[in-house]
Amino acid sequence: MGKFMRQLQYQVFLIPILIIYTLFTIYPLIRSFMLSLTNFNGYSTNYDFIGLKNYVRLFADNAIVSGISFTILFAVATTVLVTLLAIPLALVLDQNFFSKNVLRAVFFFPSIPSGLLLAFIWGFIFAPIPSGILNTFLRELFGMSAQPWLSDPVLAKISTIVVAVWATTGWHAVIYLAFLQSISKDFFEAAAIDGANKWQQIRYITIPLLAPAMTVSVLLLITNGLKVYEIPFALTNGGPGFETHTITQVIVLRGISEAQFGLASAISVIFFLIVLVIGFVQFNLMQKREERMQ
Repeated sequence: MGKFMRQLQYQVFLIPILIIYTLFTIYPLIRSFMLSLTNFNGYSTNYDFIGLKNYVRLFADNAIVSGISFTILFAVATTVLVTLLAIPLALVLDQNFFSKNVLRAVFFFPSIPSGLLLAFIWGFIFAPIPSGILNTFLRELFGMSAQPWLSDPVLAKISTIVVAVWATTGWHAVIYLAFLQSISKDFFEAAAIDGANKWQQIRYITIPLLAPAMTVSVLLLITNGLKVYEIPFALTNGGPGFETHTITQVIVLRGISEAQFGLASAISVIFFLIVLVIGFVQFNLMQKREERMQ
């Protein structure tokens, strides 16, 4: 009884945050699911229960299907590319050289401004006209003709992913850099005495000990990639057609612009389940990998 009362007095402090979490997370989730079963338009209080019709409509809507496919492509591509670039960058920035602090600031800087602002700036660089910055550079250097960076379906997807990778690589390199600096130098000195070269030290010491950082970084990249909105919106506005539409853009489009809150709620529920499943599977796989490598 005494132990129970001691635990209870600490758990009382959790009640305020539990109330806030319920009000701003659990209740909206339940409410969204309830609205997804209706034809609610967001304005009228008179709406009817229509069962699963909104969920059936999801897979007949080209914008939604395109939004789901591009969002998954964006999340996977940015996760893989940022991870492949951030780890070598962190290894370089961990070395002792004269301008290392300046370079750390330079690579970290793109993560500070809003993604919306960065995408607008990159819009001028990718301008699909002969006087566009990138087209001018490629014409002067290689004699290439103007490329439709933001109006061609494939190039628009590549351009969007490139901007996101450029904006986030430095931030994730800092995560790896923080973990690198916590690795004892004794491991590397012992390995060097045993004759291990630099590549073997990276492969057998650095990479396994970076497993916890990789778990955190990949989880953040996957979740941020799945809920991305501002970069594709500002860079291509979802075009050409629906090629770079994301799920979040479709939710706003169907819900607010077209007053189909029931359908938008159904998309939100499916989106929540996709993020939940991918996040759960990814986190468990990375944790098992982390335990195996250590």
